[in-house]
Amino acid sequence: MPERISVQEISKHNIPEDLWIVVDENVYDLTEFAPDHPGGAAIIHRYAGRDASTAYNEIHAESLIKSSLHPSKHIGTLDASSITDAWAKPPPTITSSPSSDLKPPLDALISTHDFVSAARTTLTPKTWAFYSSAATDLHTKTRNNSAYADIGLRPRILVNVKDVDTRTSMLGLDMSVPIFCSPAAMAKMVHPEGEKGIARGCKKIGIPQCISTNASFPIAEIFESVSGEGGYGKFEGDGKLPIFFQLYVDKQREKSEKLLNEVERLGVKAVFVTVDAPVPGKREADERVKADESLSTPMSGAKAKNDAKGGALGRIMGSYIDASLSWDDIPWLRKSTNLPIVLKGVQTFMDVKKAADFGIEGVLLSNHGGRSLDTAPPPILLLLELQKNCPEIFDKLEVFVDGGVMRGTDIFKALCLGAKSVGIGRGFLYALNYGSEGIEKYVEILKDELETTMRMMGVTDLSQVHPGMLNTGAVDHLIPGGEEHPYAKWRPKARI
Repeated sequence: MPERISVQEISKHNIPEDLWIVVDENVYDLTEFAPDHPGGAAIIHRYAGRDASTAYNEIHAESLIKSSLHPSKHIGTLDASSITDAWAKPPPTITSSPSSDLKPPLDALISTHDFVSAARTTLTPKTWAFYSSAATDLHTKTRNNSAYADIGLRPRILVNVKDVDTRTSMLGLDMSVPIFCSPAAMAKMVHPEGEKGIARGCKKIGIPQCISTNASFPIAEIFESVSGEGGYGKFEGDGKLPIFFQLYVDKQREKSEKLLNEVERLGVKAVFVTVDAPVPGKREADERVKADESLSTPMSGAKAKNDAKGGALGRIMGSYIDASLSWDDIPWLRKSTNLPIVLKGVQTFMDVKKAADFGIEGVLLSNHGGRSLDTAPPPILLLLELQKNCPEIFDKLEVFVDGGVMRGTDIFKALCLGAKSVGIGRGFLYALNYGSEGIEKYVEILKDELETTMRMMGVTDLSQVHPGMLNTGAVDHLIPGGEEHPYAKWRPKARI
């Protein structure tokens, strides 16, 4: 049985040459580890001889310290009876978080915009900068949403719409509403439950979740967090939450192969391979706020740091991503997994057609939430591009969109143009500000709005939607009619 150690004894080991800390009532000797800590030794030194549980759990998965340290570094367990008020008091914080008193109660939020406002005032400056930021001048981020408003609805009347049904499916998987949680990194920056909290909310409401390579927890722990916890929405069956895995292909391909093997063994339903970020976009708001250098992600091994360019987490923690990934690697992906493959971040009809030619099961029309290349096209306009140039493609693979979805009308418009479902990334992070209950409330708001839209449009089932329900005249001139420019025919002489 581990030795019980008093706070009086722990407090004696409070210098770099003799350094103990407490994490979740376990006492560890970090004297040798601290200098090699990926986030720097400073954060460990702050908690020398003290309880670092809160600081540790805000960033790291519970299992990380146990798997990273040799068993001999586990000194014993904390003798809770010896705790004093002075010892329990945390050291002064470097950057204080906004007061939770500023956060309105969950039942006061009535739109997705309310979740954004609450997050803006209650998340830490770095967390808000990381999630809200986008590439350079933010044009694409803004247009992702405004493009939906430029498309009008054409309501039909005198239809019996007493009962409407928002249920549908993607990749053969049931969902209570055509929404899935798009992958987003390090959700634990928002809430201690991180991706586990999102998973619990998604399972209860009945929608799939896509887990990022840069998640705060190992994917096995996320699976475990929703095992045996009630059913999946109101659907019959095994009650399991459908989980997808988002893959950033690693420069060390064997690491990606190992991840793909693991997620397939765990029961992941599909792999979403990110193809719109061979390098990270320039996100200036994120660069301006220094990163917490103790941040790391367990699956990718990415670590935060600050440098001469700034502290953008996306840029610094994305350095492992393989920029050489190409169409020639599709056979390697097929060999590495038996799961359906979805290409995440396709942005032209030409590449959608090429994906179909390669037998890809689905494409996610996305520009990374405007975070990669500014002035890239909004996903809703990409749906029009497909309808204009290759409408037959919707019968060859499944098409999804994410980016800019804030209202039930946005979801309806995307479905009318051929999308099977819509992904939401930032919104789920802002909802996570309220834990799993926030996830449920966020989806319920959108579901209610979608049901209202369906009734106003004379639709009772999502199988009834079609492009004729929309007026796209305000944006039709923005839709390319082919691969080449309509009149500019000049080309430079290629050097390669």
